[in-house]
Amino acid sequence: MESEVKNYNALARAIHWLSAIVVIGMFAVGLWMVDLSYYSEWYRTAPHWHKSIGLLLAAVTVIRLVWKFVTPSPRVEGASYEVVGAKLAHLVMYVILLVLPISGYLISTEDGRGIDVFNWFTIPGLGALFEGQADMAGQIHFYAAWALILIAAVHAIAALKHHFINKDNTLRKMIGASK
Repeated sequence: MESEVKNYNALARAIHWLSAIVVIGMFAVGLWMVDLSYYSEWYRTAPHWHKSIGLLLAAVTVIRLVWKFVTPSPRVEGASYEVVGAKLAHLVMYVILLVLPISGYLISTEDGRGIDVFNWFTIPGLGALFEGQADMAGQIHFYAAWALILIAAVHAIAALKHHFINKDNTLRKMIGASK
């Protein structure tokens, strides 16, 4: 009989925590960035970094999803409604983690220019694919970012609830210290 997986593996844990830090940082920078004036020294630098990090996070998210499907994970703990809620929240977060870079790409490439990722390589731009592309994609990007940060906050609160109130292994599994 195969033994049950008690913790997420090291790569899954590393990507989870790296993604959490990047998402929080990107959200904060995104909020700050929209108020930059043309004359700010950050007017061009901040968006360049935001786009570069966002596209790298998209690549990491794809790797994360593939890794999730090819490696075993511990079971989700809690009441049946908590298990369903956790699975639904994870699914929605993954979808949003893919919607954000796609909408960001559509915002940034409407004029046909590509996106330079830290000046290492360029993702080619496809130009305007539909009328009002940058505006529509901008609205999607804005609301998706808010949705992600709110769902991530609920996710973190739920993990803390499981740790301190339920006293189960939910949080420990993601730090590699499950009992």
